[in-house]
Amino acid sequence: QLELVESGGGLVQPGGSLRLSCAASGATLDQHDIGWFRQAPGKEREWVSCIVDRVGSTDYADSVKGRFTMSRDKAKNTVYLQMDSLKLEDTAVYYCAAVWSLGWVCPKQYTNWGQGTQVTVSS
Repeated sequence: QLELVESGGGLVQPGGSLRLSCAASGATLDQHDIGWFRQAPGKEREWVSCIVDRVGSTDYADSVKGRFTMSRDKAKNTVYLQMDSLKLEDTAVYYCAAVWSLGWVCPKQYTNWGQGTQVTVSS
């Protein structure tokens, strides 16, 4: 059973950076598409980014494009989300998710989810 654990969240000032990690255990992330999502208080969960395993491509929501970078280290069975130029509106609980890779674009449904890590951007 694939389990995901996020880490790296915390409190940061506007304009600062954080790197989130999503470590997998119980199974390899190979042949899985991985997504990052976030949920702010009182708001619906929002898709942030994904890696499509078949093509090795990444995609980002417009709200984070140019500021966030997603990467994966297959040797460590870990996915990362580098977040730069953070804004107040980036404050949320961030989740990583995985699904067996079947397509060529970011999937809409994921089968495995982590517990989330809190990111707070505040001055």
